[in-house]
Amino acid sequence: MFTVYILESETNNSYYVGSTSSMEKRLIQHNNGYSRYTKYKGPFKIIYKEEYLSLSEARKREYYIKSLKSRVAIEKLIKRAAFV
Repeated sequence: MFTVYILESETNNSYYVGSTSSMEKRLIQHNNGYSRYTKYKGPFKIIYKEEYLSLSEARKREYYIKSLKSRVAIEKLIKRAAFV
């Protein structure tokens, strides 16, 4: 399984969208500064995730969410998921 996820920084409330085959390992990497983009923004918490059978499906969804380029759009996605 592959996971598309959205993390929220606990220090500045920014979002990070990514995809991975190991959510637990990837969260540890983000929180320990192994990701260039998130290195100085942690700690992070998972606020949204979707699972896919293939990496290509997960990456397509990740790129779509990133293409929204809008905090409001990401927050709507998260809010909708909370009611499902």
